[in-house]
Amino acid sequence: MAESATHRAIDAVWRIEWARLIAGLTRVVRDVSVAEDLAQDALVAALEQWPQSGIPDNPGAWLMATAKRRGIDALRRRVALERKHELIGHELAILQQLDPPDLAAQVDDVQDDVLRLVFMTCHPVLSREGRVALTLRLLGGLSTPEIARAFLVSEGTVAQRIVRAKRTLGEARVPFEVPGRGKLADRLSAVLEVIYLVFNEGYAATAGEHWIRPALCADALRLGRVLAALMPCEPEVLGLLSLMELQASRLRARVGRHGEPVLLADQDRAIWDRLLVQRGLAGLRRAEELSGALGPYTRQAAIAACHARARSVEETDWRRIVALYDGLAALTGSPVVELNRAVAVTMAFGPQAGLELLDSLADEPALRGYHLLPSVRGDLLVRLGRLAEAREEFVRAADQCDNDPERELLLSRAVACGT
Repeated sequence: MAESATHRAIDAVWRIEWARLIAGLTRVVRDVSVAEDLAQDALVAALEQWPQSGIPDNPGAWLMATAKRRGIDALRRRVALERKHELIGHELAILQQLDPPDLAAQVDDVQDDVLRLVFMTCHPVLSREGRVALTLRLLGGLSTPEIARAFLVSEGTVAQRIVRAKRTLGEARVPFEVPGRGKLADRLSAVLEVIYLVFNEGYAATAGEHWIRPALCADALRLGRVLAALMPCEPEVLGLLSLMELQASRLRARVGRHGEPVLLADQDRAIWDRLLVQRGLAGLRRAEELSGALGPYTRQAAIAACHARARSVEETDWRRIVALYDGLAALTGSPVVELNRAVAVTMAFGPQAGLELLDSLADEPALRGYHLLPSVRGDLLVRLGRLAEAREEFVRAADQCDNDPERELLLSRAVACGT
């Protein structure tokens, strides 16, 4: 029992420290594949030693020191094998310059190792899909299945993208740095997308025992604030940060006492974080002042602001949300946006109107196997009194869902529909 608790604690530490560990090692070895291998070696060592010795006071520093020692050992073996004795002194000196991280510190400047890692993995030498998949893997420590669900593609496809991206970075010798201002804008879109997807995985986890993963939301927020400080006049940077702050304001209300999901309609809005709401609304105003035509992140922030300003679901300006989704759908062409738009149409114009839109998405390839499609359809059928059909949709959604608390919620909704 105690060993099981230790393993759960190790998993929690690993998810928290993963990005800093990979980033710190990459700064030293200049190779993301080698850095990831060393980090994995450190995890294996923790799994072997911590159940007996206990979790150290500073687990992140322990993992970094262990990974560094493994790197030194591997370098010694390689250099001895290749008889390049003059290299070992130089490279070992570099490795030994690595100090254990101060885990309490919040680094807010552009020299942050994690931010450098994001820009490295978003280099133009990689494909768009490769940039996002690799950064999600290295920044958030997301597994291949989690990334696949975020992209609505197969696990094999994601695995190939990650392997190919690592190889390309190594062959191109991409530097571990934040690009100069002349090149910064070119990589901004990919960086924003990465931060957005990392936040989303924290806000609504695709798999596992937890409905939300606040540590991922915190990492995405920190990176968003770093970017906003770096590019204070870029509307979409401010729009994304506003969106994340407005969404993060609800995190405490999104789970019940036992970690069960609490949907928007049932949330206690009194415990929404008002400071984050104020920050998000202020950031949105600034983004709107800077932009003539709202970009996709600023539009999503405007949607989140409609919820933040309303005292209840009933008092929400759903017609404005529908209009914002209309523009967002035109910008992105995303079937997931269309799915969300159907929900807004339901709230503004009734469930029959929403169901008609939803049924037009039934054959959309990107939504095949996406559990939120039958979940939303089940909700609309309940509103229309078609409970037997709704029950089937909730069961189907539960079968497609990999998040344990969300699956339980879907099954409970199926039971509530009767037999």
